[in-house]
Amino acid sequence: MTLDETSRSIIRLLQMDGRRAYADIAKEVGLSEAAVRQRVRRLLEAEVIQIVAVTDQIQMGYPRAAMIAINVDGDVQHCAKLIGEIDEVDYLVSTAGGIDLFAEVFAADDDHLFALINRIRAIDGVRNAQTYMYFKIHKQTYQWGVK
Repeated sequence: MTLDETSRSIIRLLQMDGRRAYADIAKEVGLSEAAVRQRVRRLLEAEVIQIVAVTDQIQMGYPRAAMIAINVDGDVQHCAKLIGEIDEVDYLVSTAGGIDLFAEVFAADDDHLFALINRIRAIDGVRNAQTYMYFKIHKQTYQWGVK
């Protein structure tokens, strides 16, 4: 899907407020409300955007956060599929270089994090998993890609 400037403007407005009324967006971008609704539907169907509530993991009861660097023997995609099925994994990417996968995880406490790391290490094909615990998140934003 190719994004024109109008679609980028719609995305930018939704990034600032995902609950913004289509009528307000329409006024801002110079389209009808129906045209904005249709564009947003197409953006959602094409998986260009998601409209979700972004939560604070600490307030949601998950104060332990970590990035896990994972090396795999064999099929990286198979391991990624299995790791991706773990609820506490909220971000998972394949990478180039010395690490095969990076997984971001959230846990309720140290015991939960320990069990989660062991669960990942027990997956057939995972050679090792090195954990980097977060002390503080200095920046977290979802408003990129449309500037």
